[in-house]
Amino acid sequence: MDNLHSPELDPLDLSRQQTRQRWMAVLANASETSIEKALLPYNTLPSYHYLRAPEIGLTMVRGRAGGTGEPFNLGEITLTRCVVQLDETVGDRTISGFGYVAGRSQRHAELAAICDALLQHPTWRQMIYQQVVTPLAIAAQQRQAKENRQTDATQVNFLTMLRGEVS
Repeated sequence: MDNLHSPELDPLDLSRQQTRQRWMAVLANASETSIEKALLPYNTLPSYHYLRAPEIGLTMVRGRAGGTGEPFNLGEITLTRCVVQLDETVGDRTISGFGYVAGRSQRHAELAAICDALLQHPTWRQMIYQQVVTPLAIAAQQRQAKENRQTDATQVNFLTMLRGEVS
């Protein structure tokens, strides 16, 4: 039985699907180095094999005017993807992990796929979520807050400037 049709990952269960989308986004946006550092304490990760070795390709990025308008093709970006399957089964099902990252880092895509697979494994889920995903998400929020503060410090609001009287 594949992992997309198991009761634990029912595609109709939006909260589980949304949770997975969140951790995949965190892993995709984190740096390769930060993921490797977070996984260092785990010397004995389960063995895995590639279902799809890391490969680099292009994908079309779409945009919306004003964020809400009609979609349009913005351009292409380089994307690296990888799919791994844990050698250990859980009951009668196998667990596959997917990694999609912007750029050309094959190792980053592999690490994201490994983490995705471990986050679906009942024994590893809590540990990896608390020790890898949560710290990476907090670091990303802190970086974003710092960038926002730097941007806000340089923002000029022309509508609030004092206007001289016209005679």
